[in-house]
Amino acid sequence: METPREVLVIGGNRYAGKRLIARLLAAGDRVTVLNRGSSPPPPGAVHLLADRDDESALLSALGSRTFDVVVDQVCYTPRQAAIARRVFAGRARRYVMTSTVEVYEYEDSIALVREDAVDPTTVSVDFELPWDDPAFLDSHYGEGKRQAESVFATDPAFPVTTVRVAHVLGGDDDFTGRLTHYADRIRTGEPIAVPVDNQPATYIHVEEIADFLAWTVGQDFTGPVNAASHGLLGTEELCRTVAAHFPEGKILLQLVELGEVSPFSFARSYGMDNSRATRLGFTFTGVHQWLPRAVAETLGKETGRTVRSDAG
Repeated sequence: METPREVLVIGGNRYAGKRLIARLLAAGDRVTVLNRGSSPPPPGAVHLLADRDDESALLSALGSRTFDVVVDQVCYTPRQAAIARRVFAGRARRYVMTSTVEVYEYEDSIALVREDAVDPTTVSVDFELPWDDPAFLDSHYGEGKRQAESVFATDPAFPVTTVRVAHVLGGDDDFTGRLTHYADRIRTGEPIAVPVDNQPATYIHVEEIADFLAWTVGQDFTGPVNAASHGLLGTEELCRTVAAHFPEGKILLQLVELGEVSPFSFARSYGMDNSRATRLGFTFTGVHQWLPRAVAETLGKETGRTVRSDAG
């Protein structure tokens, strides 16, 4: 019988994170969850309380514990990455950071973007930026992730995998409100703001990204890896799938040159090439296979309607 792995999950004890933890426990891993106490982990996991921004508190909570793999679900800034690198050097065999497709925010490519489009070893890091300001961090989400990746990548003795996650859809516990943004407007016939040159993006189902992260825990590759279902999805197709649940609704796209647009509409392409992960052995589904189900799952809770899993 194989020795159970010691896995630490930092934050992320909801949505995809809770699904990841469930998969690790089901696989027989010994799972420790570290967060600030906002929500307890599921039965079977050890719970540690600490603010990951407080290095002393983090060291105190961890004590002498060591881990085969750390999965960091809530690393958003280079400061957080620097603390993690110091704290886990010598106590983690491998580190997995969940990053984002937003690291490619400056790559406007018709072709699907590969990992080498953003090499974290060449990204400049500025610790003096106001990373503690929530408004700044929110508006610099991609930059924070990009610089966090860079901090980890500068230490070759610290084995790190950065999972660049596509836009996540699905689940009746989607807390983002992004799909309901469309549902509310389609139901009432309100305009949906999109850029004049609206571009498609890659997506992944919440269950699939949990599968991918759990699979990654058992691998030994390092460096950036894109995690996205096959296929591109545009705002209009997403709206049509949502509209299937509102027969009396109306899709009214409003083109805007400047200003805020709806959550899943983009002035630049966010299409990721997932061939590295595929070569490494993970099998992705196609976005069109699960899109109707994802919309049904989320809207079923938010609208109180009985929705069909095959809608769309």
